[in-house]
Amino acid sequence: MKLKLWPRSLLGQMLLSVALALLVAQTISGFLQVRAKDERREELMLNAAAFRLVASPGREWGRSAQNEGERRESQGRGPHRRYPFSVALERSPAFASTGTDVARPGYEQRLGEILTREGFAFSRLTVVTRRAGSDPGVVEQLRERRRFRDDPLLEQRPMLVAGMQEVPGGEWTITRLPVPEREPGSLRNVAMQTIVLYLVLVGGLALLLRRITRPLAALTARMERFARTREAEGELEPAGPDDTRRLIEAHNAMEARVGALLDEKDVMLGAIGHDLKTPLAALRVRIESVDNDAERERMAATIDDIARTLDDILSLARIGRPSDALENTELAALTASVAEEFEDLGENIVLGETSRVALPVRTTWLRRALRNLVVNALRYAGGARVSLRREAGEAVLSVEDDGPGIPEGDIQAMLEPFRRGEASRSRETGGAGLGLTLARAIAEQHGGGLKLANRYAEDGTIAGLTAEIRLPISA
Repeated sequence: MKLKLWPRSLLGQMLLSVALALLVAQTISGFLQVRAKDERREELMLNAAAFRLVASPGREWGRSAQNEGERRESQGRGPHRRYPFSVALERSPAFASTGTDVARPGYEQRLGEILTREGFAFSRLTVVTRRAGSDPGVVEQLRERRRFRDDPLLEQRPMLVAGMQEVPGGEWTITRLPVPEREPGSLRNVAMQTIVLYLVLVGGLALLLRRITRPLAALTARMERFARTREAEGELEPAGPDDTRRLIEAHNAMEARVGALLDEKDVMLGAIGHDLKTPLAALRVRIESVDNDAERERMAATIDDIARTLDDILSLARIGRPSDALENTELAALTASVAEEFEDLGENIVLGETSRVALPVRTTWLRRALRNLVVNALRYAGGARVSLRREAGEAVLSVEDDGPGIPEGDIQAMLEPFRRGEASRSRETGGAGLGLTLARAIAEQHGGGLKLANRYAEDGTIAGLTAEIRLPISA
């Protein structure tokens, strides 16, 4: 399933790919930065807890240090901004827990490593986090400070409680620290960094890609026009990086060579048409001197067959470079006129439903393609039904017959030159095998195609063949 939002152009796909890659990289980078800051805060907090635990029993954290910390908090520069409490060391026979305690085995291990690294021995170590409002010492301290007495958020903030027992069965040394908040603006800084990178990297890449894709777009349009019209006039000017310039120069050389070959082909076809048709016309005159009427008619029919086959071959070769211009044509009128031609000849043809569809087409060529399909139906089935309809943005010229159809495995092969529905080369049972090929080439010349399909009866047998020329209807 293709993504509908995925751009189709090279420029769009490259920019979107780089943007997505940059977004993923910045997301990972932001996560790592935030994680590194969290680890640094935790490391500072655990080092502070270790320092307190090894301080002299009964001695407070230090009023001067505490006052300095509160001054920094009030100025908004400290790591515990707006967290205005600090609890003295406590000596207790047991480590009292509360209902909000959360065990932190990772903190215990890292705190133990710090104490061991500093050469301090201990028996047991316990580290938990709890809400400040559930710790009796903190609650008592907050009550003594009037300006924080009515602030319920302070009681909800987390704090770290670390307890150390130096010897088995001895007293516990307990310290409390507020868990520092994350530094504000960390994610905002990452977002700003991402925006700057987008502007610099994606913007620069967009300019570079436009320098590459603009000549490529012009080259694509030139190739599409050449494939449609076979006109080699007006070479594309090389532009862009060196690789793109070389590509355009190579295309110009190839286009000039192809144009020269097409011109040579037209000259050759003209020579063939003149050199072959002139002797055939002279031969047609000479056979009039043949006395035997039956022999003369057979010779004349043979010459006519050769002339028609030659005309089909030359027409098929010239389709690649049509000389007539497109004309806005009402296809319903064209279909009706073809049906009338065969009716005037006494052929079994029925004009079915037609829809009004006007398209720019080469009328002479399209008329010939429709005639070929009708002739094919009359030859192999003895009758034809012609109709015109709109279907899914296409104009469909349909010719149906009630003949033997075509074996499913041979349908595509029947569109190739000189392939026929029966093995003989008799004009009474079939032509030279160029009618369907010519009709397909004319349909493709107009941007459409030729489709052959069998129709089946209820018993599963082939009930006839449907040949459709499908032409796109521009919006």
